[in-house]
Amino acid sequence: MGQIQPSIAHYYHERTKYEPETIGAKSQSIDWATQPVPFKEYKIGKSFDLKPYLKSEPTLSENPSTEEWWGRLSRLLLCSYGLTARLPTISGEDLYLRAAPSAGGLYPAEVYLISRGTSVLPSGIYNYQPKTHSLLRFWESNAWQTLKTACFSDPVWEIADIALVTTAIFQRSAWRYQDRAYRRMCLDTGHLLGNIELAAAINQFRPYLIGGFVDEGVNQLLYLDSQQEGGITVIPLVDLLAVNLNLPASRTVLPSPTQTEYPKIRDGELLEYFHKATQIVELLSPTEGLTNAIEDKYNFPFCLKVSTACETINWAENLSQLEATILNRRSTRAYSGAEIEWDELKAILNFTYQPHHYVAQGLDAHPDYFALDLIETFIAVSGVNGLEDGCYYYAPQARELRQIRFKNFRRELHYLCLGQELGRDAAAVVFHTADLKKAVAKYGDRVYRYLHLDAGHLGQKLNLAAIYLNLGVSGIGGFFDNQVNQVLDIPTDEAVLYITTIGKLIS
Repeated sequence: MGQIQPSIAHYYHERTKYEPETIGAKSQSIDWATQPVPFKEYKIGKSFDLKPYLKSEPTLSENPSTEEWWGRLSRLLLCSYGLTARLPTISGEDLYLRAAPSAGGLYPAEVYLISRGTSVLPSGIYNYQPKTHSLLRFWESNAWQTLKTACFSDPVWEIADIALVTTAIFQRSAWRYQDRAYRRMCLDTGHLLGNIELAAAINQFRPYLIGGFVDEGVNQLLYLDSQQEGGITVIPLVDLLAVNLNLPASRTVLPSPTQTEYPKIRDGELLEYFHKATQIVELLSPTEGLTNAIEDKYNFPFCLKVSTACETINWAENLSQLEATILNRRSTRAYSGAEIEWDELKAILNFTYQPHHYVAQGLDAHPDYFALDLIETFIAVSGVNGLEDGCYYYAPQARELRQIRFKNFRRELHYLCLGQELGRDAAAVVFHTADLKKAVAKYGDRVYRYLHLDAGHLGQKLNLAAIYLNLGVSGIGGFFDNQVNQVLDIPTDEAVLYITTIGKLIS
């Protein structure tokens, strides 16, 4: 009797790990001449220019005019995925930066908008065009019911009039990162989701994340070539200025099958195979019920415990400073190596993990995630004034750091982050992990998407809080997976999802 193979999620994770012995083989030379264009173009369609609505000051009146509604939608899309800078390059081609960070500046995500059909926005399917900050309506018929059916008819569809759909164009990221690109595409989409959460709150919309849907139903609705591009999330947007209804929280996830029978998959084909293997074809469990409550997992005996209670960041009236931070955000390329303050790290953690502390400022107390109860946070502290060096577990419910190891990890972090000086010179390095075996048992292989989407979502909120405090911050998706667990002494069952470095900028 043959031995049962691990699930395809486990198999994919193991196959795409970076190891010191094989990193050279997996980091093949890059053919810059074949880099995919990060903008999608359509030959036909009607364009709705969103730029004119950015000229006036935002208004959030209880009875918004048509122009005010367009202004809110325009700002939401700009802060979610709009262009924020244009940089010249050696090749002569300009590099366009966006509000959401992307590994290698590749921007694999696409954003679509589906309208039910209102007096303001005609029914149909639109693609958001960041380069011109416009909506291109490429399909005019009513697609709302089809999208609703693909998402198993959640009650939110009855009160929403528009929905966003995010997809990933695989080759944009695989061109550089090969099969490991699936991790990065989901992390990049998570960054986008973090922006959508906050930009929606600024503009009085409530996004409802849906990660469990019939994949081919969504792909066909958007006329996608499913070998090149696939739906990742669906997000109905409820207009809080038009709907006076407190909807109960929706279920954001559904399980997929767990696949343990699969062929030998060649390098270069693993990403596409894995994405298809995690698709949902039919409803496998009832839609009622929510993701389990988050619990603090690790409580080490006799360990040092440090409270993270602190004052909230003041984002100013109408969250104007949050909007400015989103649009001014840049990933840091180098740190000075100097210390940051303990109060600064506490404020970053508070904004990221304690959203209910920001209700008075207009943010959502319980924003949607997919499998946040399965994600753990560890922090390697190398230069925080007022906090002992070492590795800590962050307990969000108790709001405290629990020390695991007493050591300065600068040298090891330099090594773990593939020799990037960001790891060495950062004051604190945040690791998001998950018990992959437990996660797959709960949600099937599709959970791999959910975990990386959530890790990117958290990472983006860490980014914005750090930027506001005039600190440097940068996410790292390339690292020696197994060695992270060994060096930080975290359980081997914890799969490392994402690393975020935080430090002092070079003055």
